[in-house]
Amino acid sequence: MATTSRTEIAGHGARLTDPVRQSMLLTALYLAQERHGYLTPEAIEEVASRLDLPLGHVFSTATFYSLFRTQPSGRFVIQVCDGLSCYLRDGADKVADYIGGKLGIRPGETSADGRVTLERVQCLASCGTAPALRVNDALYENLTPTSLDALLERLGEN
Repeated sequence: MATTSRTEIAGHGARLTDPVRQSMLLTALYLAQERHGYLTPEAIEEVASRLDLPLGHVFSTATFYSLFRTQPSGRFVIQVCDGLSCYLRDGADKVADYIGGKLGIRPGETSADGRVTLERVQCLASCGTAPALRVNDALYENLTPTSLDALLERLGEN
């Protein structure tokens, strides 16, 4: 059985605390996701290898941030904020239910045509303009049924 030396353990710790590697990690994951549509296991392994970071660390980073996806998704990913401010402004449940009803899907599902994936995420950092959601990289705030209908119509045209 192979043993791990103190030097090897210290080396992992140094790499994990290297601010340059850490700043490169998020960018590398984002670029890998853009290339593949989501973070495939192979893409996560490649990022870990290129940045010389432990695979577990790269995977945990990829699964921590709502920006990253580790499963195939629709062309448009609608992330409904489920944070406290959105919840208290009657947004989290109502917005997700409204969109899901219009598209015939529940959070975690993709529409039959493969265009839209609906997700609930913990926070979109838009507490002052709740309720909010994100479609891919665009943030939509102060949501109402009228603004949601307009948004879904625009997504249907693209």
